[in-house]
Amino acid sequence: MNLLLEIFLYALIAMCFMCFYRVVRGPTIADRLVGIDILGILVVGITAIIAYKTALSYILDIGIAWIILSFIGTLTLAKYLGRNKLNE
Repeated sequence: MNLLLEIFLYALIAMCFMCFYRVVRGPTIADRLVGIDILGILVVGITAIIAYKTALSYILDIGIAWIILSFIGTLTLAKYLGRNKLNE
């Protein structure tokens, strides 16, 4: 079980680097936006695996806070790219 979790952890970290590449080199703004959103989801998966392996429950709180901030950031960036004012 631990070997499988380590494989998943390294796979998620590799996917984070791929998403980061898409954010930096994305041909369009929409690709960058999707890359940022997926990167946030992958980080939450990494925190969940680390919380399970270390038996520290407060790491899950970090993951929950990360996904909330990622969601708010994605909405804000999408609204900004839609040429709307942010205070509407």
